[in-house]
Amino acid sequence: MKKPLNQILHLSAASSNFSRQNQPSHFHLIQHLLRNCNHSTTANSIHSVVIKSGSLYDTFTANHLINCYVRFRRIDSAAMVFDEMSDPNVVSWTSLISGYVSTDRPRVGLWLFGRMPECRVLPNEFTFATVINACSVLADVETGRKIHARVEILGVQKNLVVCSALVDMYGKCNDVGGARWVFDLMGGRNVVTWTSIIAAYAQNGRGEDALQLFREFNRGMMERPNHFMLASVVNACASLGRLVSGKVAHGAVIRRGHDLNDVIASAMVDMYAKCGSVEYSDKVFRRIPNPTVIPYTSMIVAAAKYGLGKMSLQLFKEMIDRGIKPNDVTFVGVLHACSHAGLVDEGLQHYESMYEKHGISPNAKHHTCIVDMLGRTGSLNEAYELAKSIQAEPNQQALVWGTLLSASRLHGRVDIAVEASRRLIDSNQQVSGAYVTLSNAYALSGEWETAHGLRAEMKRTGVRKEPGCSWVEIKDSNYVFYAGDVSSCARRIEVVTLLRELEGKMKQRGYVGGSIGLVFVDVEEEVKEEIVGFHSERLALGFALLSIPKGVTIRIMKNLRMCTDCHEAFKLVSDIVGREFIVRDVNRFHHFKGGSCTCRDFW
Repeated sequence: MKKPLNQILHLSAASSNFSRQNQPSHFHLIQHLLRNCNHSTTANSIHSVVIKSGSLYDTFTANHLINCYVRFRRIDSAAMVFDEMSDPNVVSWTSLISGYVSTDRPRVGLWLFGRMPECRVLPNEFTFATVINACSVLADVETGRKIHARVEILGVQKNLVVCSALVDMYGKCNDVGGARWVFDLMGGRNVVTWTSIIAAYAQNGRGEDALQLFREFNRGMMERPNHFMLASVVNACASLGRLVSGKVAHGAVIRRGHDLNDVIASAMVDMYAKCGSVEYSDKVFRRIPNPTVIPYTSMIVAAAKYGLGKMSLQLFKEMIDRGIKPNDVTFVGVLHACSHAGLVDEGLQHYESMYEKHGISPNAKHHTCIVDMLGRTGSLNEAYELAKSIQAEPNQQALVWGTLLSASRLHGRVDIAVEASRRLIDSNQQVSGAYVTLSNAYALSGEWETAHGLRAEMKRTGVRKEPGCSWVEIKDSNYVFYAGDVSSCARRIEVVTLLRELEGKMKQRGYVGGSIGLVFVDVEEEVKEEIVGFHSERLALGFALLSIPKGVTIRIMKNLRMCTDCHEAFKLVSDIVGREFIVRDVNRFHHFKGGSCTCRDFW
């Protein structure tokens, strides 16, 4: 610090009497000081010298000063220097735009970009990359497409930096097709580009494509994957429930030395949990030397999905005791844990403490957790009153009313089910689920005519429900099964024979399958409900029992909620065959062992 200070004092003393001959060396010294400036107050001193010496008219010096202020996130000071410039060039504009984007003011950056043509300054590739990044931050695909058109017009569509930014922008705006189009037309690619396209697929539910691209990257590129790419690959494995692929990715993470990185460690905690291996999640979490709020939140959510409410709350207490401040996502995990474990009193206490103790205002997601918590335990009137009071965006409102609809059906409150369904149908949200769940509620209350009428209405208006689908991973291959579709089932004759045999053994233990009312019970989980014994998870279980050696836990993933009938069957089969099954449905995990489930029939 002493040497730069002496140089500044020397400059300040000489600034009023230097000749034209020593101007270049004077400018060079100022620019050198600005490049190496490491303190905000030093920047003020250099700025003062620049003004006194009249150096501000020099564009290069002014640009260095703008960059210096941007580096210290002093965007207003940078803007002041920019406004005082007589002839700002493309570097000046790009630096200021970048400053606004990096200080969470991307809209101002885009506004500045719009002013550039008025000032007859053409953007360069770095300008384009910066404003495309602003569109990524805002998830503003329409503005992004307009900027993309200008990229094409100005002929920089082959530039690596610009193309990488475009791939990232389209991916973050959920336009995977746009991201792939840019990627495929690129002449050359680097690890940043590959990371962007893999992330685009992983973030948009296209996990298989993300893993395929990762394999292509490893085959054809000399560069090594960075930790951002590996985090995206781990997330893709999580979304697919691909434990084998996840373990391979974990190995790559360890080999590259990224296993203690907070972001990747959190992703691996989430991945193992979503692949039905919460014990591995805990092992990964416990290896992090000083976990921040991110891995703590991931582990809290992971335990919650397994119904391990006490474990989630213990992790939360541990986090608070270590002085780590929770965020709003942490509380979603905590409330979710209380809801799935039936810990109503604890849940309400944490809900009330959010603002009182931690200064976090509850949002629609937290309210939905409370509605779910109250609904599951039969407090439907309180849950209904809370649902009516929640103000939120339509998609969040749909979550609230969908949650209440399921609870009212479970407890036979047709009056509340009708109201919740009406709100969902009127808002055009979760329409098929609303129709089916309401028909279930009517059927369970004995109102068969009304239930049939709703089914007829669904057919008349063309409302279709998503088919039930389950899959199981064996040796890095996925086997998919659909409800009632025996014809496409792998090893179908053996699977059907085994399921019939198991059904006979279950009946000897008092099991009565599909006895709770025709095809209307839990039909939202399947399409061809007539064949209850051939629900997708049962077909997957039969195949897994035939294909996975004894002693290995069977893990099944399902796209919808597991029905009550299958849940009872899985408990019995786990005892009959002496094996453990883990089922991941849309709501949570079920771990079946010795005739019982970790959810304790509360899901």
